[in-house]
Amino acid sequence: MTARQRERVAGVIRREALAWALGAASVREIDRINIRRATVLAMKRAVARLPGAPDRLLVDGLPVPELGAKHEALVGGDARCQSIAAASILAKCVRDRLMVLLARKYPAFQWDRNKGYGTADHLAAIDETGPTPHHRRSFAPVVQLNLL
Repeated sequence: MTARQRERVAGVIRREALAWALGAASVREIDRINIRRATVLAMKRAVARLPGAPDRLLVDGLPVPELGAKHEALVGGDARCQSIAAASILAKCVRDRLMVLLARKYPAFQWDRNKGYGTADHLAAIDETGPTPHHRRSFAPVVQLNLL
């Protein structure tokens, strides 16, 4: 889906879904506890923000025992399950909006175009200007700068 298509569908999801919630983990949390644990933390936060206890939890990917709740894991879930696809769309829309805002403050990193992925231009900007407070210190190119 294009970003425009995702935004349009996200509006429908937010209006029509019985419930939805988002969770996130900060750059500091990712660096402190690692990206997998931070992902689980974000999942727990999303579940806690739901207006009621869910009847069923679905996870895109492999089982997540650390989640502490019974769930069904589906590898390739966003292509196999509408609920997981809807969650992915909502999360990507929020991420995209955050990246556009960050791009205004840090234009060298082109976050409005690469949405946080380590493109060649983005990596060059890290080399030229150094990392921002929004870069994970555990991100390999940032780690490499600290070794020089």
